[in-house]
Amino acid sequence: MIRIPDSEFKERIIKIQAEMKKEGYTLLLAYGNEAEPQYIRYLSDYWPSFETAGVLVPQEGDALLLIGPESFTYASDRSRLREIRLLKAFRESSEPEYPGKPLDTFQSVFHELIGNTKIERFGVAGLPLMTIGVYTALQEALGEVKIEKADALVSNIRMIKTENELACMRKAAEITRGAMDYVIANMQPGMTECQVAGLALGKMHELGAERESYPVWVLTGAGSEQAISRPRHKVIEKGDLTFLQIGARYEGYASSIGRPVIIGKPTAEQENFIQAGYAAQEAVIANLRAGADAATIAKKHIEYVTNLGYGDYLLYGPCHGNGLMEGEAPWIETDSTYALQENMTFCVDIYLGSREKQVGLRMEDVVRITKDGAENLTNYKKELFII
Repeated sequence: MIRIPDSEFKERIIKIQAEMKKEGYTLLLAYGNEAEPQYIRYLSDYWPSFETAGVLVPQEGDALLLIGPESFTYASDRSRLREIRLLKAFRESSEPEYPGKPLDTFQSVFHELIGNTKIERFGVAGLPLMTIGVYTALQEALGEVKIEKADALVSNIRMIKTENELACMRKAAEITRGAMDYVIANMQPGMTECQVAGLALGKMHELGAERESYPVWVLTGAGSEQAISRPRHKVIEKGDLTFLQIGARYEGYASSIGRPVIIGKPTAEQENFIQAGYAAQEAVIANLRAGADAATIAKKHIEYVTNLGYGDYLLYGPCHGNGLMEGEAPWIETDSTYALQENMTFCVDIYLGSREKQVGLRMEDVVRITKDGAENLTNYKKELFII
């Protein structure tokens, strides 16, 4: 079975501890929830359900997995970290009190890891995700010590994927391709968007996915211009441009493929629109390689799409990071200030949409940056899909 070994989880902690020492963090809390578990899964492989969770990392020694009061048996079964502590701060949002249940606190786990050592700096990776309840309990425990955003400390390490991570991503891509093939072969006019999403979900699980990467999108006709959405009970009709956005998650790693499908004979306008999307994606991929300037790639993308006549259909830059989340740092945008590195992984995510015309599409594939170009992990067909 393709899987991240325990040894790699230990190496991740060691790398983070080295960066903590450089930046002077006494403790770092990796925080997340069931929708955005990336920081916790990266360090422990634990994916919270209902509750939130964190991994508390000292400069030296073992890290602790911090969970809510109800998840100990679940966490014990899944976590790569053996030391697990239960805190009320990580309880579910309905806020049960658990009277009489012995629980740890932030104060107790701090003391367990560092004793009476003074906390000089305290960082949180995943700070934008933190609930007010956890934040308040954490600030009370820290007193005068400031809670600092430390997302970049962990993200900078996560950006460069290991061979084990790439193996998981290739497997996720394989499952996603299979699910996309199945949907295109089986969707029909008269089905609803929700029914088509069901085809994708059932097939990806059959093929070995642990879950979807994100809520599967099936958007047809008016409404297909929604860049972020969910499927509706809208019936797919002849003449509709339907865009499919499907991603499977395998061992924590997310994949994604986006393609438009035409129900019936396409109009010339629809065909030109689709071909422009494919051309824009190919142009971006051609510019991806280690050492390339991210901002320059984004600027070239805007220029290229504008020259195709779709400049006013643009919404965001052409790529975002991909790994434990379908969308993670870094983005490739016009104000980016970095060069691409080998084994960075991105979704080449070409979204074009017009609110005025109520039409949109997304061409999306996952790629790995190489010395000489880009390995297309999903590498899905680029053709005019007609149902």
